[in-house]
Formats: sequence, structure tokens, C-alpha cells
Amino acid sequence: MENISFFIKGLLIGLSIAAPVGPIGVLCIRRTLAKGLFSGLTSGLGAATADAFYGTVAGFGLAFVSNFLIRQQLWLRLIGGIFLIGLGFKIFLSKPAQEGEQANENAGFGDYASTFFLTLTNPATILSFAAIFAGLGLGATNGSYVSATVLVAGVFSGSALWWLILSGGVNALRRKLSEKTLTWVNRISASIILIFGFVALTGILCRYT
Repeated sequence: MENISFFIKGLLIGLSIAAPVGPIGVLCIRRTLAKGLFSGLTSGLGAATADAFYGTVAGFGLAFVSNFLIRQQLWLRLIGGIFLIGLGFKIFLSKPAQEGEQANENAGFGDYASTFFLTLTNPATILSFAAIFAGLGLGATNGSYVSATVLVAGVFSGSALWWLILSGGVNALRRKLSEKTLTWVNRISASIILIFGFVALTGILCRYT
């Protein structure tokens, strides 16, 4: 029963971490509209995997890993910000109809890897997990590796569930949208991603200059 409790808590944590709309959410929505459910869901699973990684660090009490990531947060955020800006420009210049035709070729590992990388370049996530775990009395799961594993499985499942709901809902609307509407979705999502990228870089400059 205790492990079931850990799984449910992990599920809720995964949902709460994944649900707030950020660049990954915008990217998942845009890819679902441009390339279909598989692309959007695969993108979400990349983020869920990164969430599970950070959940592992917090759940197993891997202080040396979290300390290293926090020490390198300047470079991680810099790389992530630059990646977001490049991705935003690429999306802004792309044509949804062409991407839809190439969905089977381009979807898959690239979609998964890009969101995994973007989520991983935000070391603040480890602090969020540590704070939530501590608040719920789950710090290092009292040394139990089984409990920690169950908790992390719950985190991944909760995050993946959110991306399934989001991409599935967006995909249901996809066929009702015209090419002109999809073009505007491209431009708006690209602009939002660019803003996130510039905000990340501006934050670094303000903090370290």
C-alpha cells in the first residue's frame, strides 16, 4: 500500500510539474497541429523523461548530481536560450503544409530529443522537485530504493499523462483548422518560443553582469 501511495504522489507531482504552460507546452501544441498526434506526444514524452531524470535525482537524494547541475546552470540556461531562439526562427519560417507531408520522416527521435534537451537545460526543475518532495515528506524516500523507483515511475506517468491529454485534445481540433490558421499558429507559437529564449538570455545577462 505504501508503494501505491508513493506512485500516486509521484503521479500528481508529474502532472503539477508538466501542466504549467511554457516553451515545451507551446512546442508540443504546435507540433501536434503541424505534424499530428505522434509528433506532439513524442515531444511530450521527451519532456516527461527529463522530468523523470530530475525526479530520480531528488528521489534518490543524489546531491552530487543536483549540485553539479546547479553549478552549471549558467551554461545550461545559455545553451537552452540559444536553442529556443534558433528553434523559434526555424518554426517561424516553416510551412505547416510541407511539414505535414514530411511528418513521418521528421517525427520521432528528433522531436523526443529536442524536448528532452530543452527540459534538461532548466536546472531550476531539480529545485522544484526537491521542494515538492520535502514538502510532502518524500525527501530521499527514507533511503528505500524501491519507494524511490516507484515515486519516479509515478512522476514519469503523471508527466506523460499530461502530454497525452494535451496532444490528444489539440489533435482533435487539428482537422478543423485551415492552412491559413495553421500558418498563424506557426507564427504565434514561434514568437512565444522566441520570447522565452530572449527572456532566458536576458535573465542570464541581468544576473551575471
